[in-house]
Amino acid sequence: MEHEGSTGFHSMFDGRSVEVVDHVRNILRSSNEVEVLVGTDSHNHSRHTVYCTAIVLRFKKNGAQVIYRRERAPKVTDLWTRLWGEVERSLNVALLLRGTGEIPVRRIDMDLNSDARFGSHKLHAAAVGYIRSHGYEPHTKPDLLIATWAANLLCNGGVRMHEAPTPLCGTGAT
Repeated sequence: MEHEGSTGFHSMFDGRSVEVVDHVRNILRSSNEVEVLVGTDSHNHSRHTVYCTAIVLRFKKNGAQVIYRRERAPKVTDLWTRLWGEVERSLNVALLLRGTGEIPVRRIDMDLNSDARFGSHKLHAAAVGYIRSHGYEPHTKPDLLIATWAANLLCNGGVRMHEAPTPLCGTGAT
């Protein structure tokens, strides 16, 4: 497993690097009113795909804090493969938080639609079952998806962006 500081996470607030597990643990110690949400979004560009995974630390009474990891990968043109890459990245981050830090992830937000009119519906049932089989609560459209909203903003360049050095997904290793 990678060292906690080498996972490529940054603060959405100021762009500084954060050691993901230590950072989340510190926030949880400061308040018992924090939910941990994870989500990933991706966007294709001319020659590559950008994946952004966001961890939203949602303070039940007042606001949220976002840390994120941005990864550039070879371009993925197949919708199923690109969206499954989002699911895998979110799950791997949740597993990292739970396994290394014993941090409870409240839910995993997925940019998939339960409505059959949309292309992402094709993997909805498989992704929901996959996330549930690992003990996490999946949320999909049309629910409010805070973590994938943040990841979408980061993919679109709405804030300062920092590339992660290595992927967290792939062969099941976190």
